Amino acid sequence: MNSFESVTLEVSDPTAAEAFYAAFGIADRVSVRASDEPSAGFRGFALSLVASQPGNVDALIGAALDAGATTLKPAAKSFWGYGGVVQAPDGTICKVASSKKKDSAPAAPEFDQIALLLGVADVKASKRLYAARGLAVGKSFGGKYAEFDTPSSSVTLALYPRHALAKDLGVDQESTGSHGLVLIGGGEPFTDPDGFTWEAAPARNPA
Repeated sequence: MNSFESVTLEVSDPTAAEAFYAAFGIADRVSVRASDEPSAGFRGFALSLVASQPGNVDALIGAALDAGATTLKPAAKSFWGYGGVVQAPDGTICKVASSKKKDSAPAAPEFDQIALLLGVADVKASKRLYAARGLAVGKSFGGKYAEFDTPSSSVTLALYPRHALAKDLGVDQESTGSHGLVLIGGGEPFTDPDGFTWEAAPARNPA
């Protein structure tokens, strides 16, 4: 597992999910596939969109709500910037935020970066596990946060303590059933101690 390449969400209605993520503007960053695995409560992860200014945050959240998302945390200013949290119709939680508190250009539903945030029991242990399997650590702040250098993916991979991530998103951390998430990367299937499933990246044809 020396790479992280893409994100697949397992959903009950792939057609509806594809329409939602297209309207939200991230259909090129995530894939969906059908699954009937039961899931309830916090699924242990979130997609985080980082925008350049508050107006873009509002535009992105507005697009999500128009496409059927529900509000978990209304967009608001905070010490670190401006942001809010919504939940997609399939249950995926999406955080949209900016480090800026004022607009400097006309608002648009655009973002600069998207990250997959995994809520884990022990950030240090998960970081060591993933690093031992070949992922390069890009940033690390003790047991509070770890981010991997994943140049082959259009989505950044990061780790948070599960309880801290749930609190930040405005949800209870308890859950049952499937994560509804598959990470694609590396050369062999793998399930980590927190139950996140990895599948091998498709073989590429030689040039």
